[in-house]
Amino acid sequence: MPVIAFILAAVMYQAGGLAGVLFLVAAAAAAYIQRAHLTRLARTLRLPAVARLLRPSSTRGAGEAGASSFARARALRTPWVRLLTAIGISTPAERLASKCEAGGKGEQAAAHFLAPLLREGWVFLYDRRFPRGKANVDILAISPRGGVYNLDPKWWSAQARYHLRVVDGRLMRGERDITGWLDGVRYETKMINRLLSVQTVTVLLMVGDVLAPGERLRVAGVRMIPAADACTYLRALDREQLPRQRGPQFVDVAARLLPSYTGR
Repeated sequence: MPVIAFILAAVMYQAGGLAGVLFLVAAAAAAYIQRAHLTRLARTLRLPAVARLLRPSSTRGAGEAGASSFARARALRTPWVRLLTAIGISTPAERLASKCEAGGKGEQAAAHFLAPLLREGWVFLYDRRFPRGKANVDILAISPRGGVYNLDPKWWSAQARYHLRVVDGRLMRGERDITGWLDGVRYETKMINRLLSVQTVTVLLMVGDVLAPGERLRVAGVRMIPAADACTYLRALDREQLPRQRGPQFVDVAARLLPSYTGR
C-alpha cells in the first residue's frame, strides 16, 4: 500500500500543487510507521531474519566497520528529511547524515586496507563503545605480538585541496591550525589505556588525498598516515614495540569492556 501511495504522490507532485506535497508527506509517514510496526512484530515473534530484511539498505551489522555512522545517518534521515531532500531543500539533518555516511564509508575503506593483516593473526574490533558516554572507538587493533592500537579512519576526500602538515608542533590544514581536532581521539586512547591497562598507540588512517603516499605525520602523540599504507606501516610500527603476552582472553576482555556500539 505505501508503494502505491508513493507512486500516486509522485504523480500528483509532478503535476504541481499543495495537495501533491501533502499526499507525499502522508505516504512517507505511512511507510515509516508500517515498517516500524512490522519490525517490532518480527522481533516479538523472534524472527530476526525478517527484522533484518525490514531494515534500510544502509544498515550495517553490529561490530562492523562504520556501523554506528551508518546508523546515525539512518536515524537523521526521517521521512520528513527525505522528503525535503527529494524536492531539493537542504536541511542540517541531511548535511549531518551525509557527513556520518561519509565517515562510515571511510571506516569501511580502512577495514578493506587492513584485511591482509587478518591472515597474519591481527584482531580488529570495529565500532566499539565505552561503558559511559557517547564516545566510540572506530577500530581497536591487537597484533600477534600484543601491541594495541587505536585506529581512527578519517575521510577527507572533499577537502583534498587542504594538504595536512605539521608546523612548530601544530597540525595545519592549509593556514588553519586544527591541532584541537585531535583531542577526541586522544581522549579515546586515554580511556582505552585506563579500561584495559595497556599502552595504546594512536594512528589516524587518512582516506583521501590529504596525505601523499608514504607520507607520515606525528603531532601531540598522534600518528597520521594514508590509509592505503596501513598494513606496511603497522607491521613496521609493531616490530618497534616490546612484545606482550596477551592471549585470546585479552581479546575477549576487550570485547566485553568495549561492546559493539550498535549492538546494545
